[in-house]
Amino acid sequence: MPSMNVYNQGGESVGQMELSSDILEIPVNRNVLHQVVVMHLANRRSGTAYTKGRSEVRGSGRKLYRQKGTGLSRAGSRRSPLRVGGGVAFGPKPRDYGYKVPKKVKRLAIKCALADKFQNGNVLVVDAINLDRPKTKQMISIMGKLGLSSDEKTLVVLDAEADAVENVLYSARNIPKVNVCVWDTLNTYDILWHDKLLVTQNALVKIEERWVRAKE
Repeated sequence: MPSMNVYNQGGESVGQMELSSDILEIPVNRNVLHQVVVMHLANRRSGTAYTKGRSEVRGSGRKLYRQKGTGLSRAGSRRSPLRVGGGVAFGPKPRDYGYKVPKKVKRLAIKCALADKFQNGNVLVVDAINLDRPKTKQMISIMGKLGLSSDEKTLVVLDAEADAVENVLYSARNIPKVNVCVWDTLNTYDILWHDKLLVTQNALVKIEERWVRAKE
């Protein structure tokens, strides 16, 4: 089985971790990735755009002037969409843009996204990230020792207790282009959007169990 180095917070190699062969051999299916990313972005839409129709705008509903003899166009209500201040014809109303793709497609998309990162050497495994308290300077120092540049978008994937997650989250939130998540909230869009993945060893084990080695 293929393996990769595991580092500590100081950037020193402390061992190796075996990987599932699937994660390095699976072909990257761009069509599946596209489907899941479009779904993810659609589900994020608020869908709150709203315009008033002719029955909702303020104004009289009577005919403005007689049909013939004025030399003007045949005008109806001032609330008509044809007039300034009138209602909007076929305007947007609040709606839900979200939809779902099959679970197998979602699972394959995460597999492909992870495979793309591993096959291109954009994943770094660390044994653990332990911070006694939120400290941005300390988080920057850890990333520097691990060879991660501040110019690259980095996703830190954790598997830890709530307090430890909060310390890393609060330490990283002021660093541009750095985001933090727990392994079970990982999704295809986040994997693809970031340039690098910094994953704790325990988190990677659980990710493989859930998304890579699990049977369809």
